Amino acid sequence: MHAYRTHTCAELRQTHVGETVRLSGWVHRKRDHGGLLFVDLRDHYGLTQIVTDVDSEAFKLLERLRAESVVTVTGRVVARAPEAVNPNLPTGAIEVRADDVAVCSTAQELPMPVAGEADYPEDIRLRYRYLDLRRERLHANIVLRSNVIASIRRRMIDQGFTEFQTPILTASSPEGARDYLVPSRVHPGKFYALPQAPQMFKQLLMVAGFDRYFQIAPCFRDEDARADRSPGEFYQLDFEMSFVTQDDVFNAIEPVLHGVFEEFAGDRSVSAAPFPRIPYREAMLKYGSDKPDLRNPIVITDVSRHFEGSGFGLFARIVGGGDVVRAIPAPSTADKSRKFFDDMNEWARAEGHAGLGYITQKNGELGGPIAKNHGEEATRKLIAELGLGPDDGIFFAAGKEAQAAKLAGAARTRVGEQLGLIDAKRFEFCWIVDFPMYEYDEEAKKIDFSHNPFSMPQGELEALETKDPLDILAYQYDIVCNGVELSSGAIRNHRPDIMYKAFEIAGYTREQVDTNFAGMINAFKFGAPPHGGSAPGIDRIVMLLADEPNIREVIVFPMNQKAEDLMMQAPAPATPKQLRELGIRVVEQPKG
Repeated sequence: MHAYRTHTCAELRQTHVGETVRLSGWVHRKRDHGGLLFVDLRDHYGLTQIVTDVDSEAFKLLERLRAESVVTVTGRVVARAPEAVNPNLPTGAIEVRADDVAVCSTAQELPMPVAGEADYPEDIRLRYRYLDLRRERLHANIVLRSNVIASIRRRMIDQGFTEFQTPILTASSPEGARDYLVPSRVHPGKFYALPQAPQMFKQLLMVAGFDRYFQIAPCFRDEDARADRSPGEFYQLDFEMSFVTQDDVFNAIEPVLHGVFEEFAGDRSVSAAPFPRIPYREAMLKYGSDKPDLRNPIVITDVSRHFEGSGFGLFARIVGGGDVVRAIPAPSTADKSRKFFDDMNEWARAEGHAGLGYITQKNGELGGPIAKNHGEEATRKLIAELGLGPDDGIFFAAGKEAQAAKLAGAARTRVGEQLGLIDAKRFEFCWIVDFPMYEYDEEAKKIDFSHNPFSMPQGELEALETKDPLDILAYQYDIVCNGVELSSGAIRNHRPDIMYKAFEIAGYTREQVDTNFAGMINAFKFGAPPHGGSAPGIDRIVMLLADEPNIREVIVFPMNQKAEDLMMQAPAPATPKQLRELGIRVVEQPKG
C-alpha cells in the first residue's frame, strides 16, 4: 500500500465498500457525537467523511488535532445508513472507518477559518493566501483558471497558431503606462524594463515570417488597481497573424472565445458568432461607453433637436450653445415613486455631474419639471419618437458631448441594475470598431493618438495626407463581454512611410521615431507583411466565467490595491550590498 494514499478524497463510491484504503489530507471539520467522531478529510479533489469510535486510538489522536492539520488515515470503506447519505457530496454514500491515523503535520490556531465561506478582511486573506486558497470557492476559481488556459491553448493550436515566448527583460517604452525598471549590474546606470505587453516582439515575429503566433503572456504595468485590473502584472492571450484583414482576425479569435465561454459557462448562454460589430461613435451614442453591456436593453438617444427653442430654458441654452441632450429610457417605472427619480438625480450629482433631468409617466400621464416646462405636445412628440410606452420614464443627460455621453452611459447601467433588466445568465460579446486614429488633447493643446499609435489608418497614407486628423479612423478594435473590455487590437501599420507620417501628425519627428521605436521601424525597412492581432485578458476572462466582481479572486497570489504582496512582504528595501553592486543610491522622498 502506498505510504500516503490509495485514493483521493473524491474517489470513493459504494463500489469500494469493504475495501481497505488509505487517504491523506487536511482535517476540514470535526463533529463529536459522543461515542463517535466524524471528520471531513479534504484534499485538492474533494471530501471524504472519516468516522471513528471512542475506544480506538484513532479517536484520541483525531480528537486533539486542530482543524487544517494534515493526516494520513487507513481504514475500511463502509456504506452510510440511508438516512445519513449526503446527496450533495460525490462521496456522500460512503465513509471510511479509521483503523489507523498518522499525523503528517499539525496546524496552529488559524488566523482565519478554511471551512465555510465567511467573508474576511482582505489584508488577512492576502497575508495568509495559502489558507485562503484552501477555501472551496477560491480553490475552484484557480482550478477554473488553469482549465480555461489549457482550453485556450488547445483551441489556438487547432486554429494553426504556434506558441512562442518573448523576452521579459527588454527596453523601456515611451508609450502607455509606467514601466517597471530593472537595474543592470553589468551596465551600471542602465536599466531594463519589464514588458507592458509583447507588442513589438510579436510584430517582429511576423516580420521574421512566423505567420501565426500566440502565447499566454505575462505583462507588467506600474498602474493603480481596479476591480477588473490587478496592479503590477497580468496575463493575456497574446496573438498576431500575417497577411490578414480585420475580418480575418475576428474570424480566427471568435471561435476560440466562444468555445471557451461555452465550455465553462454552465447554465449561462453565450452570444453566437459572428459577434456584433459596433462602430465606436455609435457605441458612444447608444450606450455612452466603448465597452457596452449588451445584456442591458436600454438604448440612449440624442434628443438635442427637441429642445431647440424649448420652453425648458436650461436645455434650450445647452443645445443653442452647441452641446447635446441625451435621453435614457427608464422602462416600466409607473410604480416607482418620485424618490426613485430624485435618487438618480442625487446619484449623478454625487458622481460629479450637474444632475439628471427626468420625465415620469403613469398610464400616459406626464410628470416631472421637464415635461411641465417643455410642454405637453412637445413632450409627447419626443416620447413617440423614442417609441416609449405609457408607463416608461426618461432620464436626461445634458452638456458637452463627451460629458453627456459619460453620464448617460453610467445612468444607463445604473437604471438597468436598479430595474433588474440585466440578465446574469448571459454572456454577450461585441466588437467595437472604427476607433478614431487621433484625438485633441485639451491639456497639451495638441493632436495625439487616441488608442494605439501602431495601428494602420483607414485610407493609409492618402488619409493622413488629405483628411482632417480628427476625421481619420483606424483599423483598431476592442472585444467586449458584458461591459468588460477583454482586449484591444489592431491591424498594424507595417510601412515606414505611413508610420513616419502618422507620428508626425502627433508631433513626433522622424528622429524621435527612429530613437524610440528603433527595433520595429528598422525591421519594417527590410520587408514586413501586413499583420494584425489582439490580446484578450486571461484574468478578465476567468473573472467573468467565475462570476467574481474582483479580479483578485481569480489570481493565485495577487497584490493588494497598494501593489503590495502582504504574504511575501514585497516590495522591500534592497540591502546596502545589493545597491552597491548595482551602483544605485536610494534618495528618500520628502515627507508630507
